[in-house]
Formats: sequence, C-alpha cells, structure tokens
Amino acid sequence: MAKNLVIVESPAKAKTISKFLGTKYTVKASMGHVRDLPKSKMGIEVEKKYKPTYTVSPDKKKTIKDLKDKISDDTVLWIATDEDREGEAIGWHLLEALKVKDKKRVKRIVFHEITKDAITKAIESPRDIDDNLVDAQQARRVLDRLVGYELSPLLWKKIRYGLSAGRVQSVAVRLIVEREREIEAFKPEEYFEIDGVFKPKNGKKEDEFKASLSKIDDKKAEVKDKKTATKIVKDLRGADYNVKKIEEKEMKKNPAPPFITSTLQQEASRKLHFSVKKTMMIAQQLYEGIKMGSGHHGLITYMRTDSVNLAESALKKMKQVIDKEYGKEYSLETPRKYKGKKGAQEAHEAIRPVDVALKPEDVKQYLDKDQLKLYELIWKRAIACQMAQAVFDRTRVDIECKKSGKDLGYEFRATGQVMKFPGFIKVYKEGTDHPDEDDSGENMLPKLKEGQDLDNVSVESSQHFTKPPARYTEASLVKKLEAEGIGRPSTYAPTISTIINRGYIEKEQKQLKPTDVGEVVNDLLVEHFNNIVDYQFTARMEEDLDDIAEGKKEWEPIVDEFYKPFHKNIEKKEKELKKEDVVNEETDKVCDQCGKKMVIKLGRFGKFLSCSGYPDCKNAQPLEEKTKEEKELEKKLAGKKCDKCGEPMVIKRGRFGEFLGCSAYPDCKNIKPIVKLSGVKCPKCQSGQLVERRTRKGGKLFWGCNKFPKCKFATWDKPTDKKCKKCKGMLVEKKDKLVCVECKEEVAMKKK
Repeated sequence: MAKNLVIVESPAKAKTISKFLGTKYTVKASMGHVRDLPKSKMGIEVEKKYKPTYTVSPDKKKTIKDLKDKISDDTVLWIATDEDREGEAIGWHLLEALKVKDKKRVKRIVFHEITKDAITKAIESPRDIDDNLVDAQQARRVLDRLVGYELSPLLWKKIRYGLSAGRVQSVAVRLIVEREREIEAFKPEEYFEIDGVFKPKNGKKEDEFKASLSKIDDKKAEVKDKKTATKIVKDLRGADYNVKKIEEKEMKKNPAPPFITSTLQQEASRKLHFSVKKTMMIAQQLYEGIKMGSGHHGLITYMRTDSVNLAESALKKMKQVIDKEYGKEYSLETPRKYKGKKGAQEAHEAIRPVDVALKPEDVKQYLDKDQLKLYELIWKRAIACQMAQAVFDRTRVDIECKKSGKDLGYEFRATGQVMKFPGFIKVYKEGTDHPDEDDSGENMLPKLKEGQDLDNVSVESSQHFTKPPARYTEASLVKKLEAEGIGRPSTYAPTISTIINRGYIEKEQKQLKPTDVGEVVNDLLVEHFNNIVDYQFTARMEEDLDDIAEGKKEWEPIVDEFYKPFHKNIEKKEKELKKEDVVNEETDKVCDQCGKKMVIKLGRFGKFLSCSGYPDCKNAQPLEEKTKEEKELEKKLAGKKCDKCGEPMVIKRGRFGEFLGCSAYPDCKNIKPIVKLSGVKCPKCQSGQLVERRTRKGGKLFWGCNKFPKCKFATWDKPTDKKCKKCKGMLVEKKDKLVCVECKEEVAMKKK
C-alpha cells in the first residue's frame, strides 16, 4: 500500500515525476481515460437531465484493479492529470472508478511544466477537482454523443451504411467542400504584366534593376489583353526614362508571439511537413519527459494552450541566453509581452522550452530526428519572441516615361529592401501558407537620385491568369477553425484525423480535398441540419462550453436547448427523406445497353454512372471521361473471361485504382488485379520488369519487380529508363528532380 499515490496519464510522465518526488510517493499511470460512455448504446438518459452512464473501458479494468490495490484507508491520493478540461475529467473519472469515498484524502495538483520546482510547488498548493471544468468536458461529450448516435443512423439509411457525423468534424468538412466548390466555379481571367530592366545612364551591368508598370494615366495599371500589352510595349520602345520620385523609409518588424497549440501545429506543418496529429504526439513526448543521462526530463511546457503568456522566470532566463549567444544588442531591456485573444486561459503559459539554456545541440544525442526538429522549432520561436526588432531600409522608386519631351502616361515602380539589423530574424522567421506572399526578399537597387536619367535595358510583357483560392492544408484549416472560433486547442488534431479516417477528406500532397462521400454527406447536413454545420452556431456552442468551464452557466440547459429541436428534426427527416433523392442525380446520358436514362450514384469508392433500370439493367460506367491510357487498357483486356463463372471481366475503379471485376457481380464476386508494366527493366535482377503495386495497408503506390519474391527490388518513386551519368544506376522521378537509386545523384528534370 502506498502512503502517497500520485496518478498521471502516461508511463513517461510517471517516470519523470517519480524522479522528483522520492520514495515517499508512488507514481502510477492511468493510461488516459478509464471510463467513457458505452459503445453498445447511447448511454444518456435524456428524460433525466441528460444523465450520462459511464462504464470502465474493458482494457482499463486491470489498471483500476492495480490502482485500488495500492490504496489503503490512510493513502493520500494525488490526481496529477493534465491541467485542461480533458485532464480534469480524467481525474474525476478516476475517483469515480476507484470509488474513493473520503474526498479529504484527495488532492488535485496541476503544473505547466514537469520540473522539480513546478512539481514541488504543485504539491505545496493542491486544490479540489474543478467541477466546472468537468461539467464543460461532460457537456461536450454528451453533445457529441447525441449528435453521433442520432444523426449517424439517418446517414446509414439515406446515404450508405457505416457513415457517421460529428459536431465539429462536420463543420471542418463543410469548410473544405465549400473551398473545393469555389475552386471548381473559379474562372481564370487573363492579365499581363509589363516589366522593365533599367540602370543609371551609362551605368554598369551590375547596376541593373527590375521595375514593373504600376500606373497608366495616373491610375493603377491593369492590362487585360495581349493587344493592349503589345501596344504598351511598342509605345515604350525608344522612350526616355527618368527617376520621378524616391521614397526611403526605415521599417521595423516585431517577432511572432511564442507558440500556442494552433500556431505550433501550423508552423510544424509549414516548416517540418508534420501532420497536426504527429506534431501533438511528438510535443506530448517532449512534455512528458525524455530519458537523458540520470533520468527522464520534461523539455517543453504543456502543449495544449491558447495563452501567449510567459513566466517571469522564463523571460529572465531568455535574456541571459540571448545576451550570451547573440550579444546584448539582440536582447531587450524590458521583456516583450503579448496580448492573447479574448477567452484565452491567461493563467496558463505559451509553449516554450522548460529550460531555454538547453539549446537544441545540447539535447541532440537524446532525441530522435523528429523530436529534435520540433524542439528546435519551439526553442527558436521562444528565444526570437524576446529579441530585438529587425530593421530594414525600404526604398521605393517611381520612374516616368517620355518621348520627345511628351509624357506617355506610363509609370514604373521599383521597390527594394535592405536589412540594416537582423534582430530576431537571426534566429527565427515565421512561415507562411503562401510563399508567393512573402515580401522579405531583397531587390537590391543601385544608388539613385530624383531627376536622374535611366537607360532602359528591356521592356517585356508576360501573360498570367488569376488563380483560384488554394485548397486548405492542415495548417491553414487549423488557422481557419481558430479564426471562426470552432474547436479548442485539444480538438484540432483529432478533428482532422477523424475526417480523414472516415473517408470524407483525402490528402493530395499537403492539400485537403473532399471525397464524393464527404460532399454528399455535407450537402445533406447543410440542407436539412443547417445548425450542425453552421459556423456561428458551432462557435457559440464553444463559447457556451467556455462559460460552463468558468462556472457562468449550467451544462444541462445548454444541452437541452440544442437537443430538443435537433431530435425533432431527426424524426421529421426520417419520414421525409428518400435515399434515391439524396444519393442519385439525374443526367441526360442514355444507357447504351437498354436506352434508359443514366443516373449518378454514390458507390463505395465514389460517384459513378448507373442505369436507372437497375437491377434489370446492370450497366455501370465511370463518371469521368476515359483517358487515352484507360481506353488502351480496355482494348488490351477486352474479351478476358472470369475464371470462376465464364462471364466477361470488366475494368472497375476502386479506392486504389483500376482492377478487373466479374460482370456478373453480385452473383460472382471474383476480382483480379491489373498489372501495369512500367517498361523499365529491374535494376537489381536485370531480367524482371518494374510494375505498379500498392501496399496492403493504405493502398500506397510503389513500383516493384515482377519476379517477386525471387527479386525483392522496390521503390516508392516512379522509375524511368534514364541512367545516371556518374554510376549508370537507374534514375527515378522525385518531385521536380531525377535521382539515382544508387549514388543519389540529382538531375534537374526537363520541362515537357
């Protein structure tokens, strides 16, 4: 039996804390939540003020038994779970599962970092479980269960079995669907840019600089067609150019605030190419403790926070590190304080290193490469936020154009930026979701003065087209959710993971794109359950949950206000909606087998064309026009018979591409893979040929030798028949380069 039993969520956290507490304390892990709503039923008594029924998870029964065995009548129980709502709820559920009756022996402790000082201070100032925080988490869980349990069966009946809906997840899907439709509806507009290269009269080549046409007859230059662009270039040939005006201004730039959860997720996505889920997983490891020398050490403060505050002790240490590493001209006399957004938990801290004196190179030997990358990102951002401003000299030059002394009405502008003092940029500069918006690049200008004559080296027009809005990335989606007030620090990662795992969204490179299923589900929710996917409604619900956490509102009335109209609408739509109205779309296309109209249906792997006469006519076709490659493949495989029933085999499209399926489906479910030869000889065995294959888990595309298992050569990158000049190895396509599989030599790809 333990005299003092400290319960945390994870074994790593337990190891780190036990090192500071000594032998009088036993530290054990609950392994996260120990109780939840049952999986087999709703588990909420709607008529009894939404009373939830919790059960101990089957995989946690042994954990609870082991913890009970450590508790005696005089054991002091220290609940040391995380400091947010989720952590408070885990602590409350632990006490309920352990059936602790004497609450006087229960002490709740919280800390923002896992250090000896923080743990000692927490032990010295325990508190009770915060019922308001527990109620807020419980309200969120009950709301999500009510939505999922009542809306999901409706989706099964009206769209397809196995679908589900979630309160916050459905809003995230709506954002992505609406962005995709903006892109589809976008009509690019042609425009032209007129650029000139200039230099001082009789100047040297190294004095050349670029300027763009900025004004036509004192109005902003807008050139919409080639004819106008050609006329302007013609007008400007042989013109005289003169520096009309020069503006020089000193610009100062402040660093970005220290990380909060959302900004850490965004920067890790931009700079490290981490998914939101991966970022939080690694941050958790750095927070809970890494084995270093004598034991486990927590390296960063708590990673689920929306506060930009920094502790005074940390600010003092940061100044010392900056003075030592970069010089006193880079540090601040008075610490820079940042103002958080409305509703931020100001009692908490931003994400920072526990000890800023521990530079990334000091901990490199103890971390894996991804842990090191994230620690370095957090360290640099924290240090930079307390460094001096960056100082630039920004110059703007306006150039007028004349012919025979007559003003042509055209004006060029050149801008240049020269860094005078790097300040915080010496350590860190915030990334952007759109690199073309980064204006920090230096356009070096020669020394010029007003009235100075210029030589024109060249004037050219270039054609451009307006671009549609970009698809969301994980980083930009988190930014949008936060801006709309949807979700909180702990919800961003699970929200994105859920909508991808459910098949509503797929990742194409780093971009998020809705699937056909995602679009159909979204359209149904927008039309028939608008408040579920309404941005303002969802944001107000988040504010209500915050009010519950602060003790300003009771949780049952909030749930009741939402549930009653929602449930009534569910009952109404159960009767009104017909599956064929939701899933099928009429087309003008006629079935080439029976002459009836074709309709667009939603299948397991997306939308396809099907005969409206089904099941009498089973004609089905892909929705998209067949590519040249698909037509050739169809021709090649024509006449192939099913080896089980003798019916013709047809090309079908699945989640992971084309395959052969029996035309007698569903009576015969025989399928065969389609082997696609690359035409490239295997570089290992020299007798086989590389073919397209997919992994069993996830269906990821790769190329492997068709002599497998005798030859096990495989590559993730598309093979080519080109050879490396250095070692004669095979070159594969990797982004915009060709890379040798043997010596890793890189060759720039020629544009087609």
